[in-house]
Order: sequence, then structure tokens, then C-alpha cells
Amino acid sequence: MSEKAKVLVVYGSDSDLPVMKDALDFLTEMEISFNTTIVSAHRTPKKLFSFATDAVKNGYKVIIAGAGGSAHLPGMIASITPLPVIGVPIKTSTLSGVDSLHSIVQMPPGIPVATMAINGAKNAGILAMSILGTADKKYLTKVQSYKKSLEETVENKCAELKEIGYADYIKKNLKG
Repeated sequence: MSEKAKVLVVYGSDSDLPVMKDALDFLTEMEISFNTTIVSAHRTPKKLFSFATDAVKNGYKVIIAGAGGSAHLPGMIASITPLPVIGVPIKTSTLSGVDSLHSIVQMPPGIPVATMAINGAKNAGILAMSILGTADKKYLTKVQSYKKSLEETVENKCAELKEIGYADYIKKNLKG
């Protein structure tokens, strides 16, 4: 994208990318400029410090950070940058992501991280757009349009359910 990226999306490992793709896809769909890369809190701490320290200078407005396991990435970034940080706990094989969730949500006073649900990367993209919307009407309008589309989707489903009945609706839409 030609404009300076507004959102920085980072994750601790390339294995997190399939989850974080939901945020990247949403930002792309909404035409929100972003950069994305792998930054490990434990394996590349100098890179983490550099990204977080330079984030404001580089024009970012919001940082989305996904991490699994000990999940220190979002909190470490939040401890360095003044920008809002949105944490995405990644589901793990050992504790199903509860370990990641606890690592991200249990931040000490003064170091807030907006924490999404486990694997909730799309919501991270939506929250990033909402944050951008506080300062830019273009993004506020996108948030409003997106939420209106959610409402319309539910209303269309209700109308179809009423028209064809629950049994046919399940067969057609829910593979039941």
C-alpha cells in the first residue's frame, strides 16, 4: 500500500501466521495500511525493542501482537511503546491457548494490553480499525458500515429462516 502503514501486526513465530491471517485479511479488506513481520520476545529481543521503540516514529497508530505459550510479545511491546497494543492469544497444543490468554491479559498496572479471545485475530483487526476511527473519520465510517453489514446479515438469515423453516434452513445452511 502506498500510504504509510498505520498498523503493525507482529507474531512470535511463523506458526502463528495462520491465526493472524484473519487480522491481515480484515485490514486488507478494509483498505487499512499495515506492515507485518515475525518478532519473538524470547529469540529476537533486540528486534522487539527496536520495533516497539521506533513504532511512533515510523507512523504506526496501533500494534497487533499475536503470541502463544508464554506469550510475552504483546506485553513486552506495550511496556516499551506508548501506542495501543492489541494482544491475540494463540491456541497452543498443551493448554489450548489458556496459557497464552493468561500471559497476555494479566498485565501489571500501567502496561495495558487490549486482549482478544484465543485465536481472535479478526477482532484485533476490527478493534484496530475502531481505534483509528477515533482520529480519522474515514475509518469511523468503515466501522459503522462494517457493523451495519453484520446487522443486515443477521436480518437476512432471520428472514430466510422464517421463509423456509428451521429444518430446511439447517439442511441448506448448517449442514445438519
